Amino acid sequence: MTKKTLKRIAEALERMAPAPLAAPDFDAAPAFVWHSDPDRLEPVHQVNRVDVDLLIGVNRSRDTLMANTEQFARGLPANNALLWGARGMGKSSLVKAVHGKLNPDYPQLKVVEIQREDLPSIGRCLTMLRGAKERFVLFCDDLSFTNDDAHYKSLKAVLDGGIEGRPDNVVLYATSNRRHLMPRDMIENERSSAISPSEAVEEKVSLSDRFGLWLGFHPCDQDEYLAMIRGYCDAYGVEIDDATLRAEAIEWQATRGSRSGRVAWQYFTDLAGRRGKVIA
Repeated sequence: MTKKTLKRIAEALERMAPAPLAAPDFDAAPAFVWHSDPDRLEPVHQVNRVDVDLLIGVNRSRDTLMANTEQFARGLPANNALLWGARGMGKSSLVKAVHGKLNPDYPQLKVVEIQREDLPSIGRCLTMLRGAKERFVLFCDDLSFTNDDAHYKSLKAVLDGGIEGRPDNVVLYATSNRRHLMPRDMIENERSSAISPSEAVEEKVSLSDRFGLWLGFHPCDQDEYLAMIRGYCDAYGVEIDDATLRAEAIEWQATRGSRSGRVAWQYFTDLAGRRGKVIA
């Protein structure tokens, strides 16, 4: 094959290759969602969140995450954070609420949400964020892995940094119901069937160790549950006496079989609707 032919082939392949993606306008929105195939950052102009002061029973986690995020927004060192624990207790709500609290003072602070299914493309996402003047909280909600799931390897590349290193303007926040991001029975199965049980699960279990912050969320008690609802009522101007609220809210949680921030919000949504109040 002649040099002339090779040159024509190279030129044809270059024309077929997709043009490099233009950097998005990060001033367009406070938050973005990463999509792959094709790769793009879609702006979110109105983030679905509640005020951080309405999150009851998570004071320690709130203060820790707030301090870490503010350090990061100011250009100072900050840790990746894993928010783990009971479902419905405000893990993802806290991430969005902390951003909402800090964003007016630090408009350069952005949230980029990435779905678990898109983790294999996370490297391309980081390439788009690297070098921007903004600071990005890369947020992955409801993160967990199954036995044959290799997505965790893509996440490890972000946490460990690889050769390039994690961009200085990116920090990762993830939420999960599991502290080790994998079910306990899976850990035990791999231990029992492996030649070297301790090494068999080390790679996956140690993934959570790569988060500098572990913030635990635990089921709320009845007083905290009622305080959450009262806080929502006061914030949105829904009037109800304490006795009625207590009776209705306890009955509501009994029908759901659990107490949590999510159940408290669901009861409040029903209450506001019955009282003709629009939740804005």
